[in-house]
Amino acid sequence: MGMECYVIKGGNPLAGEVEIAGAKNAALPIISAAIMSDESVTLENLPDVNDINVLLDAVAGIGAHVERIDRHTVKINGSTIQDCCVEYDLIKKIRASYYLLGALLGKYNNAAVPLPGGCNIGSRPIDQHLKGFKAIGVNVSIEHGTIFAKCDHMRGAHIFMDVVSVGATINIMMAASRAVGKTIIENAAKEPHVVDVANFLNSMGADIKGAGTDVIRINGVRSFHGCSYAIVPDMIEAGTFMIAAAATKGDIVVKNVIPKHMEAVSAKLTEIGCEVDEFDDSIRVVAARRLSRTHVKTQPYPGFPTDMQPQMTTLLALSTGTSIVTESIFENRFKYVDELARMGASIKVEGNTAIIDGIEGFTGARISSPDLRAGAALVIAGLQAEGVTVIEDIAYILRGYENFDGKLRSLGAEIKKVESEREIEKFTFAII
Repeated sequence: MGMECYVIKGGNPLAGEVEIAGAKNAALPIISAAIMSDESVTLENLPDVNDINVLLDAVAGIGAHVERIDRHTVKINGSTIQDCCVEYDLIKKIRASYYLLGALLGKYNNAAVPLPGGCNIGSRPIDQHLKGFKAIGVNVSIEHGTIFAKCDHMRGAHIFMDVVSVGATINIMMAASRAVGKTIIENAAKEPHVVDVANFLNSMGADIKGAGTDVIRINGVRSFHGCSYAIVPDMIEAGTFMIAAAATKGDIVVKNVIPKHMEAVSAKLTEIGCEVDEFDDSIRVVAARRLSRTHVKTQPYPGFPTDMQPQMTTLLALSTGTSIVTESIFENRFKYVDELARMGASIKVEGNTAIIDGIEGFTGARISSPDLRAGAALVIAGLQAEGVTVIEDIAYILRGYENFDGKLRSLGAEIKKVESEREIEKFTFAII
């Protein structure tokens, strides 16, 4: 084996309080953007996950000064950057490496970044990023797997996005924040992490208005100053714990969240019979009985998030009646359904639609995690299941959830991270 696994004894209702970390999907572009200032930038509420640590290494690798102040705080100074060419080995594991393009372009009018990796959930083309860069005067070429982007100077432009893309919206916004003149991005993504990046750029001195709507207006500025900034809470981590409460018939208070960001998930949970109470910066989810059926279609924010689709499908597999889940964002995001079937789920996938016949409960099995959010969904299934579940390939899960097993244990879950068959046997016999 030699790979990390989770081993879970299911059947405990999860109860208690859990603290949500900062959003990985906001932190990645914000770390990239932080190098655009020649003064020190302090970032707080960073999640302690693999992707973040890899990107910090990459930023240090091009010469920026990176100082870890504590587990969730880092100080970055971009004045010492020597090189606009990012090393492949430092970055190949993470998708968000492309944010270094917008940041380096904005600051130096020059960037070379290897094409990114990331979770295998379908093609996520970067053509919208490149189209936006070209519109503001950047020459872009792709050679030997690396994107080269350079220009004499960027000029503001009116850009209309063909598809709503979070990555492209953020990348173009970063570069354009330092272009000469005014840029307008139409059909922009409205996600909370787009807003968070705009707020961060503005706190360094950018002039960006309209983030959170579909038209973003940017007046370019000549330079940025330092600042201190706290990353927005992770709405997907929060949603994952909300669904864990529902699936295990538990009672969880999710703390350090922005309830407004959770509305699509909260509304669905309420609709199928959960009790959902919202407070200033926390949400309580209680499920006293088996839940009912519904239809879910993933959409760009403020619709139901694609990153919550596997968790929701897992919950509906335990609900009464027939539910339908339509995935309209990524094309192969139902690969985990075969794993749920091993636990007894009755789900038929046709194209981008899953037809779910609810069952009373899962039974433990040996399964494998195909990607980050599906991995979290399989953990939820294991927590509900009768008996022992072993989840292999949890590296994906560790990329996006800080201390996932520790937080679940604090809510009463029996879950352990193990690295050998012997450890699995010990866990299994200890609880029989």
